[in-house]
Amino acid sequence: SFIGEESVAAGEGSILTDNPTWIIDPIDGTTNFVHRFPFVAVSIGFVVNKKIEFGIVYSCIEDKMYTARKGKGAFCNGQKLQVSGQEDITKSLLVTELGSNRDPETVKIVLANMERLLSIPIHG
Repeated sequence: SFIGEESVAAGEGSILTDNPTWIIDPIDGTTNFVHRFPFVAVSIGFVVNKKIEFGIVYSCIEDKMYTARKGKGAFCNGQKLQVSGQEDITKSLLVTELGSNRDPETVKIVLANMERLLSIPIHG
């Protein structure tokens, strides 16, 4: 099976089943792309029994290929990635994205979440 972000965004329905399924977003970061902001990627995932098996993200502008496979780790251009190990959130950098849904109820939830995040004493 196939699920494409662009077709779902256009209103086509999709149901994730237990069947092997490719999930594809050919322009992940569409808003960035439209505004010529250089953070866009092609994102592909493969799911079996509703569980991710592997994923690939190609950052086109940076020419970086991110890959990950369940139980095998994650890589960037073949080099193994790892988390920092930082456990103290006050020494961390927080990155978030507001999303594009401007439905009033969704905006209310996003802003409430942002308020909670901004109350944490983080580096930035």
